[in-house]
Amino acid sequence: MTTDSAPVRITRRRLLSAGAVLPVAATAASQLIRRDMPWQEGTAAEPTAATQASQGNQYAFLAAAEAAFVEAAVARIIPHDELGPGALEAGAAVFIDRQLAGEFGRGERWYMQGPWAKGEKTQGYQTRMTPANLYRAAIREIDAAVGHEGKAASFAKLAVAEQDRWLKDLEDGKPQLPTADAKTFFTMLLQNTLEGFWSDPVYGGNRDMAGWKLIGFPGAHYDYTAYVGKHGEAFPLPPTGLGGRPAWRKEGSNG
Repeated sequence: MTTDSAPVRITRRRLLSAGAVLPVAATAASQLIRRDMPWQEGTAAEPTAATQASQGNQYAFLAAAEAAFVEAAVARIIPHDELGPGALEAGAAVFIDRQLAGEFGRGERWYMQGPWAKGEKTQGYQTRMTPANLYRAAIREIDAAVGHEGKAASFAKLAVAEQDRWLKDLEDGKPQLPTADAKTFFTMLLQNTLEGFWSDPVYGGNRDMAGWKLIGFPGAHYDYTAYVGKHGEAFPLPPTGLGGRPAWRKEGSNG
């Protein structure tokens, strides 16, 4: 979370330290709270800097050609239509870029050592490439294959019907790419696109909570007590993310 001026990092050590002094502080400023919560919905602090930054399109990992591929692909996987924005407009490409730039992209929490025999379908991700390396290799090799076909210089410049054909072929594992496994890449691309469309906006995707609005998900409200007994009634409040919601941002901010 952040204040108006500076970010505040909440680490396990900081949290434990705060817990150690809490009884003294709580006693000094004790207040008996009855029935109502001590704050009002919509009056909390503004969204974090991370939330506001998530509205930008500056890429941390993807090079220009890679960003063009990812933007074109997510736009076809969840296209915008009469129901609202698609994955591209919702920032899924930004979400993917930030994940690839972080520990997910480096596979830091995965076992990434041999043996390298081809695994079974039930064994999940089976490649020596980290997710970031897989994206980089697959995009380069797909663009080269598209150029070899002669219909466009890259996947991003294909007509949408041809992009759909390529995505379907990748899903079916048809292209034999030099180093990247086509089906493994498409499976990860699809999963990351869905995550970017529906994850909390603090991670760069789900811009303006477009994914949550589409399915009626209320997000991370701090208290649902007043609505627990109201069965069969529509929840009346707009969705709220971990960093707040767009209406709480200052005019002229990046959000």
